[in-house]
Amino acid sequence: MASFKEIVTKAVIGKAKKTSVSKFRVTPNEVPDTVLGCWVINHTFEGRGQNGVVYITGGFDVNVWYSYNNDTKTAVATEHFTYEDKMNIKLKDGAVLNDASEIIVRSLTQPTVTDVSTEQGIVQLSIEKELGVEIVGNTMIKVSVEEDEDDYEVIEDEPLEEDDEVINEIDENYLK
Repeated sequence: MASFKEIVTKAVIGKAKKTSVSKFRVTPNEVPDTVLGCWVINHTFEGRGQNGVVYITGGFDVNVWYSYNNDTKTAVATEHFTYEDKMNIKLKDGAVLNDASEIIVRSLTQPTVTDVSTEQGIVQLSIEKELGVEIVGNTMIKVSVEEDEDDYEVIEDEPLEEDDEVINEIDENYLK
């Protein structure tokens, strides 16, 4: 008859992703004529749980390459931005987000400038990013345990006739 055992283990108890577009403003030292390029670097982030909700705080640097002085000179303006995203993640099988839960955040799509414009010397940017969150927590599984012992099959070697011949040829005075 089989019985059941409960095993406590770590497992993903919640998983979600979120795409967001945020607006930022960069004020260069000169009045830009044309934006020649924009890129986002040094993206860092971390997640924390609070009252059953996951908060992701992060930041990145934005570099804006622009021309000025009637498109005769260029410069790069750099600015650091921070953000906080809130994610309500539905947990599996009635699990609860608590202090023992591990929150793993991944950048599924790196922050990218999707739209840029200039207005009165200010560069306005739209930056899109996609973050994925996995919540790892304790969970319990039940397994069936068989009480029957699984015995090994016994194999007995049968002596070969050649072995008898080799034994008969042994020199008894070899060690003397």
